[in-house]
Amino acid sequence: MTQIMIVDDSPTDSHRLQKILQKNGYQTLTAANGDEGIECARREKPDLILMDVVMPGLNGFQATRELTSNPETASIPVIIVTRKDQKIDRVWGLRQGACEYLIKPVNEGVLIDLISQALAS
Repeated sequence: MTQIMIVDDSPTDSHRLQKILQKNGYQTLTAANGDEGIECARREKPDLILMDVVMPGLNGFQATRELTSNPETASIPVIIVTRKDQKIDRVWGLRQGACEYLIKPVNEGVLIDLISQALAS
C-alpha cells in the first residue's frame, strides 16, 4: 500500500489531510515539524511527502531542500501544502526540490490528482 507522510505542525490540517488520504486508499504517517519529518522519512521511506512551510524549528522549505538533496531520500517526491500563497513562495518551494506547490485549504480532487502524477513520474 502506498504510504504518504504529512509534515505539518497544525493538528487540524494534519487530520484533514489524513482523512482525505485514507478515504482515497493511502496509508499515512505524520510528523509535527521539519526535523521530525526528515528523521521519519529516512527511517520509514514513504512513497510521497506532503510538506507544510510554516513550522517551528526547521521550516518546510529547509526540510524539503534537505530531503531532496540527500541521496537517501532524494527519490521521495515532496508536495508543499501551505497557506503561503505568494508567487515568490511557490518559486522558492519548487527551487528547494518540491515537485508541486498547493495552497491550503486544499481541494481533494486536485490533491489526489497531484499525488497520482507525482507517484507516476
